[in-house]
Amino acid sequence: MSPLSLVPEHGPEETDGAGLLDDVAAFLARFVAFDGDAQRDATALWTVHAHAVDAAETTPRLAIQSAEKQSGKTRLLEVLDLVVPAALPVANISPAAMFRVVADGPVTLLVDEVDAIFGPKANGNYEDLRALLNAGYRRGATVARVVGEGKKMEVRRFPVYAPVALAGIGTLPDTIQDRSIVITLRRRAPGEPIAKLRRRLVLGEATDLRDRIAGWVADRLDILADAYPSTPDELSDRAADCWEPLVAIADEAGGDWPERARHAARALSTGGDDELSLGVRLLGDIRAIYADAGTDRLSSADLVERLHAIEESPWGDWFDARRLAAKLRPFGARPRQHRFGEKTLKGYLVDDFVDAWARYLPTPEKTETCVASETPQATPTSTVSAVDDVSLSQGGEGEDDAYDPEAWARTVAHAEARAAEARRRKEGHR
Repeated sequence: MSPLSLVPEHGPEETDGAGLLDDVAAFLARFVAFDGDAQRDATALWTVHAHAVDAAETTPRLAIQSAEKQSGKTRLLEVLDLVVPAALPVANISPAAMFRVVADGPVTLLVDEVDAIFGPKANGNYEDLRALLNAGYRRGATVARVVGEGKKMEVRRFPVYAPVALAGIGTLPDTIQDRSIVITLRRRAPGEPIAKLRRRLVLGEATDLRDRIAGWVADRLDILADAYPSTPDELSDRAADCWEPLVAIADEAGGDWPERARHAARALSTGGDDELSLGVRLLGDIRAIYADAGTDRLSSADLVERLHAIEESPWGDWFDARRLAAKLRPFGARPRQHRFGEKTLKGYLVDDFVDAWARYLPTPEKTETCVASETPQATPTSTVSAVDDVSLSQGGEGEDDAYDPEAWARTVAHAEARAAEARRRKEGHR
């Protein structure tokens, strides 16, 4: 194996990996106002990873994002252009150009203005490029294309595995965001001075730093390829895949970088609503709504109204019952006719969501101990029924409708038991 860039002459002094990473981090931070040490360290590790991509099974996309313009996204790409191997900065790229550029490699793609590619004005006309970026995240991925003319036409497979940094306003499509280490930059405050980047003045220093990275990596490609570093338990499987090659570099470098890399992984890739897809955000909001309502069912109209009432949520007036049904359908929840007092309306039962909640959301803290201590059983509060059954919430006037944690726990426990039994029956028929 060989790194992407040409390997310069180097000596024993280049064995100080921790010092090298310190220098990379310092060089980046001189020109970019990172929002914390975790962002700086993650970008430094990704820079070295771009040189060592041949030793990795995955290459996480570096997603450089901000809420507004003039936040340093393009500047960070310009700095990376100086220190990553075989850099190819582009403001737009077609799927055909991308797979041919990667096939002719080696290359590190630095794509700016991705909001113009994946934003709402693109009208969804980016699926081919999205698929390429998703596939190229893992080693060995290829795309098949027909090349040639007439009788000489043939199917050829083009490799698409390559390091890619993507900069733009807003977030990327969920599947790309999921394969990325996200660096969310903010507009620099008056008290955050940075140096002005004058390329010709720093080119010599940057070239020396890039050569030092290449030399350090060249001596350690086999070590990095055989490494299986431990990643923080808090990371999802996908996030652990993204961080594994970066943590391997940090472990090999030594010093305080093993801890710094894991801290950055926890800080950038765990928790926070910003990391949730709209679908998972919707499931979480619906679970909170059912918990607050203390009922086992809600009509579609009532559920939509309650979603509208959530402050700072993405569920505006445009989000109606039809869109709700479309968003929930991939999670196995569909509206059906149910009894609500004297009326029969389309809506959802707790049963409809329990399996999706268990798969995509953490266990709610306030029901955790109750559910663990209760034996699932059918009680008036845990009845989840068809249209002919009586609604849980049809009590008489003046009845206290306040949230009851124990009743809610029994409802969830009973629904979970029913969902588990349904899964066991399904497995038994296979």
